[in-house]
Amino acid sequence: MNESKRTVIVVGAGIIGAAIAFELQRRGRQVTLVDKGEPGEGASFGNMASIALDFVANSRPSTWRKVPGWLLDPEGPVWLRPSYAPKMLPWFLRFAAAGRPSRVREIEDAGMSLSRHALGDFRRMLEAIGAPDLMTEEGCLAIYETESEFTGDRGHIELMRRYGFEHKVLSGTEIRDYEPALSPKITKAVLLPDNKSIRNPYQLVLKLVEAAKVRGTTFASGAVRTVERQANGAMTALFEDGRRLEANDVVLAAGVRTRFIASALGEPIPLETERGYHTQIMKPGIAMRYSIIWPHRAFMVTPTAGGIRVGGNVELAGLDAPPDFRRPRILVRHAQRALPGLQVEDAKDWMGHRPALPDTIPIISPSSRVPGVWYATGHGHLGLTFSATTARLMADMMTGVTPEVDMTPFRINRY
Repeated sequence: MNESKRTVIVVGAGIIGAAIAFELQRRGRQVTLVDKGEPGEGASFGNMASIALDFVANSRPSTWRKVPGWLLDPEGPVWLRPSYAPKMLPWFLRFAAAGRPSRVREIEDAGMSLSRHALGDFRRMLEAIGAPDLMTEEGCLAIYETESEFTGDRGHIELMRRYGFEHKVLSGTEIRDYEPALSPKITKAVLLPDNKSIRNPYQLVLKLVEAAKVRGTTFASGAVRTVERQANGAMTALFEDGRRLEANDVVLAAGVRTRFIASALGEPIPLETERGYHTQIMKPGIAMRYSIIWPHRAFMVTPTAGGIRVGGNVELAGLDAPPDFRRPRILVRHAQRALPGLQVEDAKDWMGHRPALPDTIPIISPSSRVPGVWYATGHGHLGLTFSATTARLMADMMTGVTPEVDMTPFRINRY
């Protein structure tokens, strides 16, 4: 078979799947993009629109010291629904194992190996789809209300120093020079100039899909139940409604739902949903130049999608529990503490499912069991950040190009 005519099914039309579909189509593959809904309507619809290069391993001693207080605080950044706690136990044990000091360093090295390329890859992707203006040139401000909050985040700041990421510590009135809307109660801030924002992350997915279609990608709607390898080496995607679609390769990029297909293929992965909330405020009463993140309270505020978006936190409650929209209202109250002029008019709450692995870093890997199956999932809070880099690395592996990143840490069979 002519290598350039190989066909690929990409399952999942969020930011990861859309970026992979576009990159593979651009390299001459014939791609069919599949999703049970419409492109960009899952977690990619409501992310915080941030290219966050300052990767931090979630499981580390400093985190574990905070977890009990977070879980006991009804307004804390992590909320575990008691009914779901037994199902989370295996994931938590793996999360704890990922917190060993030697393992934390390995995880941070792996995450930063993606972060180093993320901004450049993102710029090239935006240029390729003719949408460079979707990215702002302003950065992000990490904010701190007290000196103890700033000191408590010293591990994060040291991480940026270690890996050579540009940052600047601000204090006093200098903070308001950058972002006048911030309260005088914010006494310290760290400017992250390369942590850019996307003007509308949902529109980004749509533009990626459209650009892929212009080059020949087709879109098929439906839920994929599993995939099978045929005797002739071809792959078949089996839909829940009985339809079948054949290709040479299948990329599984369906977020947390990838775990169901992986399990059917005999390679279960510890993929959980970190439910995230946001409130999109279309009449905020203030203008913001920078996005802000408050590490102590684990939430973010970003000017995006024509308004201001307040979001973050983690709720552990599985896929099926109804949303608890008290969560985003807590975040808005915290945001108003940092931004006292923030008004909440013409606002809408949203909840989505981030695909999270216990060691923080994603799976970007061929299947360990079924030739022709590839995985791109588990990006957690960094799906948007790592989307262009994931697409490039996946396309490299699938087209026989040696990736410039060591892919060993991202293999599916690392657990």
